[in-house]
Order: sequence, then structure tokens, then C-alpha cells
Amino acid sequence: MPTTRELVLGALYARLQPLAAPALRDEVLPERIPTAGLIILRDGQPGEPEVTLSPLRYHYQHRAELEVVVQAGTGRASAFDDLIAAIGAALEADRTLGGLCDWIEPEAPASVDLPIEGAAALKATVITLNLHYSTTGPLA
Repeated sequence: MPTTRELVLGALYARLQPLAAPALRDEVLPERIPTAGLIILRDGQPGEPEVTLSPLRYHYQHRAELEVVVQAGTGRASAFDDLIAAIGAALEADRTLGGLCDWIEPEAPASVDLPIEGAAALKATVITLNLHYSTTGPLA
């Protein structure tokens, strides 16, 4: 049986699948970026939990990351903004991932433009997602 951590991350990954840009999980950045952009979910770290004793529960604020990359010669800023908005809408549609976590809270992205020699530049960001969930133990 999967852990709560894996259930939450798996549901988050599934939430990203219907978007126009392909979503990967813990993969390396490929040499070619699809026209619609690319999203890579990084599992991140659960951090130190708060513990309640009766009943025993471990409350995590897990920090996962989404790497978002768009490559285009023209309209890169618009395509990037559209992808960020689509990610936001997908997360806001169900911030509990079907009840698997208490809440998902994304942090605002700070984008960078990365020049690529001989190709269109990349526009990229890392969006940190705070996933709030509870478990019955640190390995559960």
C-alpha cells in the first residue's frame, strides 16, 4: 500500500496530466522542449512534522516543486503566462486532491529567460508547492 506522501504526490502528478504541456515526474530536463512547454514535478522534502499525541498524527508541510519551461522564438512570454495560469487553475479546482491532503498552497513564480546558443531562448521558473497533509507515522 502506498504511503500518504506517495498518494498525495501521485494525485498532484495526475492533476497536471490534462494540461496542454506534458508533465514529467523527477525526470531530467530533455534536450527538446515540446511546443506547449514542459512541467517537471520534483517530489521535494516533507520537512519536520508537527506531532499531536491524541491521536498520534504527524502533520507535514511538504515542499514539492514544479519546474516549468517554455521555449519559443516569438510569443514566449504569452505562452509561459498561459501555462502558469493553466497550472493555477488545475490546482485551484481541487486544493485537497480529492481529500488526500488538507491544502495545496503554491508560491508565486519568479521567471528567468535563458538564452540557448543556436535555438530559441527558454523562459523558466520553479513553483514551490506547499502540500499540507497528516499521517499516522513518519513512514506511513
